[in-house]
Amino acid sequence: MSTHVCSGKRCLTGAIALMLGAGLQWASFGAQAQQGAEACGPVAIRGHYGPYDYVADQGRLEIVERFHFTPRVEALIAGESGYLGGDLSYTLDAFPNHHRALYSLLKWNLKTNSLKPPYLRISIECYFDRALRFRPKDTVARTFFAIYLAQIKRLDDAVHQLDMAAEYAGDNGVSQHNIGLAYLEFGKVEAALAQAHKARKLGYEGTMLMEKLKSANQWKEPTE
Repeated sequence: MSTHVCSGKRCLTGAIALMLGAGLQWASFGAQAQQGAEACGPVAIRGHYGPYDYVADQGRLEIVERFHFTPRVEALIAGESGYLGGDLSYTLDAFPNHHRALYSLLKWNLKTNSLKPPYLRISIECYFDRALRFRPKDTVARTFFAIYLAQIKRLDDAVHQLDMAAEYAGDNGVSQHNIGLAYLEFGKVEAALAQAHKARKLGYEGTMLMEKLKSANQWKEPTE
């Protein structure tokens, strides 16, 4: 297997998209302060709806997703209540770790090749910074941040974020498996293999990572 760097549309393959479908099964924990408030602004915005947790506060999503994060906003077709960037900003200001909105930012980065696409309130990286200050142990948000860092050719930083995600995922086999898919996208075969073994040991029965490793002639059965 080549040790390619995740770039372009490769970062958004079906394997990575699987993470979004499994999002609510990932590990997500309490808030913890991190660096970044000075550069990217506070997580809580005075007078703004939220901030709410995308996983824990699903009951509060309807008002945002009806008027701002609609299907055409999610697909980056057009804005709903104004400009596309404004609707995505509103969504992420209200739900900093909104997994699907963060995923839309990944796609928008590829579409515009811009660190701050039009009418987005702050940069893409700042929205990931806010998400991780709000929920540092949200492994979906952190893995998506790793994919973004790889997109902008900061592979060392991307791998560091995956390492942290793997630590926070703990005994969540789904999360460990999906983090392994990201390692594989980044060309980190040994790390991906270790994640596959870990996920299996934790009882996760999905085989996508194992099959991808086998197709690349990189699969090895775990040793006792």
